[in-house]
Amino acid sequence: MISNLAVAILNGIVWGLIMALIALGLNMIFGLLHIINMAHGALYMLGAVVGWYLIEFTGSFWIALIVAPLCVGAIGILMERGLLRKIEDKPITTIICTFGIMLAIQQLVLMIFGGSPRRISAPIPYRFPLFELQYPMMRIAIAILSILVMAGLWFFLRKTKYGLWMRAVVQDREMAVGLGIPVNKVYMWTFVLGSALAAFSGVLAAPIVSVEFMMGREVLIMAFIIVIVGGMGNLEGSVLAAVIISLIQGVGALFVPPSVATIFALGFMIIVLLIRPQGLFGE
Repeated sequence: MISNLAVAILNGIVWGLIMALIALGLNMIFGLLHIINMAHGALYMLGAVVGWYLIEFTGSFWIALIVAPLCVGAIGILMERGLLRKIEDKPITTIICTFGIMLAIQQLVLMIFGGSPRRISAPIPYRFPLFELQYPMMRIAIAILSILVMAGLWFFLRKTKYGLWMRAVVQDREMAVGLGIPVNKVYMWTFVLGSALAAFSGVLAAPIVSVEFMMGREVLIMAFIIVIVGGMGNLEGSVLAAVIISLIQGVGALFVPPSVATIFALGFMIIVLLIRPQGLFGE
């Protein structure tokens, strides 16, 4: 029982860190552009699918981990410049538009990739003893990579000029325009960064889950729950909420069916919103 609990906790932390990256991208887009991006889960799925093709072509998971987010980020530029830029001040229209993009991406992947789930072999096949069980080293590597990316994102937002521009636009768009900050470019690159984070998470998750055209559906729902619990626009809150909710699901699944454990996570969200309607760290 102790070994199963330890595995459940580790799995919860690993998956929580992956979900934190997805929620960070979603939260950045909402916090700056005020766009509820319904296509975010599809971009996560697209990152995993592009990663699968790159691994098949190059034989390297690590090349896929770098190139796939760049490819999806380029798609993010087309989405923001070609569609969302024209309707960014119309919330309902952006929801409908991104929902349509999500359906289009899913159907395109279904046509090209097919409906059968695919698997990606773990690039680090080693395991280490955990009580009487063997735990995959790849999952530890995924957790470390996730933490490094989040640390890099924190450094980018806090210590670089572009990160300062992003925070300035969030606080006061009109003042940022008056100070000469290129707001339109900040919007575009924020959407690109959020899209790339979703794709990076998809490639990271690919050795753990099956790669298929609907894999972003449940992830999108959980990402919205994480953003709401952590606080809309608060990135640190998203990370903490992702780990807590994933731990609730992972440990809960030891005692009840996984579907009931998901209900526990929803119950946690309800309790948080009853006590703090703005979320754990929302203002």
